[in-house]
Amino acid sequence: MISDTADDLALALECERRIVNAWPAPATLLIDDWVVRFANGYSGRANAATPLKPGAELDEATLAMIEELYRADGLPPSVRLTPLTGEATRAEVIARGYRLKDASFGMIAALDGVTPEIDPELQIEARPGADWIAGVAARQSGVKTHAGNLAAIVEKIRMPAAFATLLIAGEPVAYGMSVAERGMAEIGTIVVDANHRGHGLGRRIVSGLMSWARLMDCSSAYLQVDQTNEIAIGLYDRLGFRRLYSYETRILD
Repeated sequence: MISDTADDLALALECERRIVNAWPAPATLLIDDWVVRFANGYSGRANAATPLKPGAELDEATLAMIEELYRADGLPPSVRLTPLTGEATRAEVIARGYRLKDASFGMIAALDGVTPEIDPELQIEARPGADWIAGVAARQSGVKTHAGNLAAIVEKIRMPAAFATLLIAGEPVAYGMSVAERGMAEIGTIVVDANHRGHGLGRRIVSGLMSWARLMDCSSAYLQVDQTNEIAIGLYDRLGFRRLYSYETRILD
């Protein structure tokens, strides 16, 4: 279940603000209470307008300006409708014909009870190496196979970070990353080689990153996952994550 308490709304705001630093777009604009980001179409959250304050609104003229900014960059206008979005803006986005691209959950887990464990086959680096970038890109699909656009995002990270590669008999088979900021760690880009799925490697990557976050004195870890990804959601449930909030990404064709 997803709570709509004031405490959880405040916690969702803390996550959303940190995501801007944990997954930095090459170009970022701050417009009123919104962050508007551009990353050559790589990933939804890095190419969308996102509210950073409860009840954040966009008047019609400002929304139209944002649309033109995306079109000028060769991208479809995109808006993330989170619990922070004001009701008038939510209604206006839908009225203007923005269609649903995807829906996601923001999930969070307390780390106080996590005992850091060292997985000898998990390699963690503080910066994204060329092998990590190439390995992640090669094991994804669509726009996410573009290693250059991935590099343009991860190489801009300035907060403490972990870029993880899981090796089996010396072969890289799974990847992930985490970024720590002020007691919270974002976990993302969990990728498992298609030939090695179903063997608990995703769990090992996420558990390893949770251990790293605990060693970084983080009290919680958070992530975002597509609402249709039942396998990933089940994994995160078992690792102690709960659904904090839900959001939609909508685009204007």
